[in-house]
Order: sequence, then structure tokens, then C-alpha cells
Amino acid sequence: MIGVLALQGGFDAHLKTLRALGEEAREVRTVADLDGLDGLVIPGGESTTMTLGIAREGLAEPLREAIRGGLPVLGTCAGLIMLDREHLDVMDIVARRNAFGRQVRSFEADLDFPDLDAPVHAVFIRAPWIAEHGPGVEVLAAVDGHPVAAREGDIMVLSFHPEISGETRLHEAFLERVRAARYARRASATSRP
Repeated sequence: MIGVLALQGGFDAHLKTLRALGEEAREVRTVADLDGLDGLVIPGGESTTMTLGIAREGLAEPLREAIRGGLPVLGTCAGLIMLDREHLDVMDIVARRNAFGRQVRSFEADLDFPDLDAPVHAVFIRAPWIAEHGPGVEVLAAVDGHPVAAREGDIMVLSFHPEISGETRLHEAFLERVRAARYARRASATSRP
């Protein structure tokens, strides 16, 4: 079961993408909605509004605990911001909001990713970039030298919207991490005396 944070933003497009890939997916709006998740998507939207919604629902600490406990996460656009040191503080990055400019400066670009055989078509809308990152963060793609995709452990962040362009390979890569984490949890549970 994959959860999609559904307090604000583009959660519906992620739900549709995950379901089209054959995954069970549900909206996450409350702490109870975190129960039984194998992975979580934090979508794009408006990070200030998302922060207020997380605080209103008492989700900040339960999200931190789940992610620090190994829950795989995909954060896109505002989701990247929410995962940084200054927000949920679960990924060793600092995001710069609206880094490429306002809405009228939105753009599309083809990006090379190390594990993919063809470029990813990326849609950037008031997109952030990663202004700082720690040594454990692997930068996966950049625009003009600015990191726009990265991974740390089972957390992957993208400053763009693959769910808008119809690009599914990054969701598929996230789901591979989810399956590996699920397998590791089951193996650990069955090996206990």
C-alpha cells in the first residue's frame, strides 16, 4: 500500500500514476492513514500550505518517525521542500523555493539519470532546487549545475513533476525501493526467534 499525502497539491495525479502501475494507493490526511503503508509520496503543491496542514493534523512527528524508521518516500517539487532540513528534517538537503523563478518561468527539460537508458522529460513549475546537500546524498540530475533530483537511502526527491508528463520510470524506481524495503522487513520478521 502506497500513501500519497493529500492535504494540498497534486496528489490525485500521483494516485492515478501509482494505480496505473498496479499498486494499491490511498490518500493520507491523518495520522491513522499512515498505518500499514509500504511507501509514501509527498506531492507538489504549495509548501507553506502543506506545512500548515501537516501541523494542523499532527502529522509532523509521525511522518518523521515513519521515514526515519525506513519508510521509502518520493517527494516531488514541494515534497522535496517538505523533506529538507528546514521542514521535516529527514533528508540532508536544503531546498531553495521557487529557485528557477515564478510561474511564468516554468519550463520543461530532458534530464539524464544514471540508471535510466533514455532521458526523463521533466516539467518544472515554480520549482525548487537543492541549494545544499550532505555527503550521503546522491545527486541524480541537475539543471545548469543545480541539483534537481537526489536520493538518500530510501528517500528520493525531484524538483519537477513526473506525474504530469506521463513519465513513469521514476515512480517505478521508487516502487522498486518500496518492494526491497518490504522484502527486507518480511525477511527480518521471519528470522526472529
